[in-house]
Amino acid sequence: MGSKNRRLPALERRAQLIEVGRGVFARHGYEGTSVEEIAKRAKVSKPIIYEHFGGKEGLYAVIVDREMEYVERRIVEAISSGSPRERVERASLAFLSYVRDHPDGFAVLSQDSPLTSSRGTMSSLLNDMAERVGDVFVSSFKEAGYDPKAAPIYANALIGMVTFVGKWWTEKRKPNVEEVAKHIGALAWMGLRHLPKRPTLEAGSA
Repeated sequence: MGSKNRRLPALERRAQLIEVGRGVFARHGYEGTSVEEIAKRAKVSKPIIYEHFGGKEGLYAVIVDREMEYVERRIVEAISSGSPRERVERASLAFLSYVRDHPDGFAVLSQDSPLTSSRGTMSSLLNDMAERVGDVFVSSFKEAGYDPKAAPIYANALIGMVTFVGKWWTEKRKPNVEEVAKHIGALAWMGLRHLPKRPTLEAGSA
C-alpha cells in the first residue's frame, strides 16, 4: 500500500497532505504539530511534504488560506442579497454551518496562529477573518445611512458575536445551527433596527 501511495499524482498527493495536515493541526495546534506526524498519518516520507510545501510552515499557510477563503466566500454570498434582517440571519447561518460541517477547519482558525504574530501577540485567525468579512458589512452600513466611521464597530461586533457563539456551539453541539442562527439574527436585528444614528451613553461619560 505504501508504494501505491507514493505513485499518487501530484495534485492528489497535495490534496491528501492538506486533508491530513488540517486534521493534525486541528488536534494539536501549530506548535504541537510535527512534519513527522503528518508524514506518518499520510503514509509518506518527510521529503514528500517538503517537496510539496517546503515544510510545516508552508503546509499550514496553505491550509489557513483555503479555510479563510472558503468561509469568507460563504459569508459574502450569504449577505449579498435579501433584506437587512435576512442578510444578518444568512451570515450567521453560513458561519455556523461551516462550524458544524468543517470542525477541523474551524478548529485551525480558532487557534492562536504564528501567521498573526507580526502584531506582537499570538491572536486568533478569526480576528483577521472578521476584518476581511467586515469590509462587506461596512459597505452595507454605509448604504443604510450610518456613519462610515462607526460602521467597522458594528461590523466587527456582529462577526465577533457569531464567531464566539460558534466556539460555544462546538462544545455543546445543540441546539441545531438553524435554531442558533435564528436567535443571533433576532438579537442583532432588534439592535440594528432601533439603532440611533448618533448613539449616546445613558449613564454619561466617566
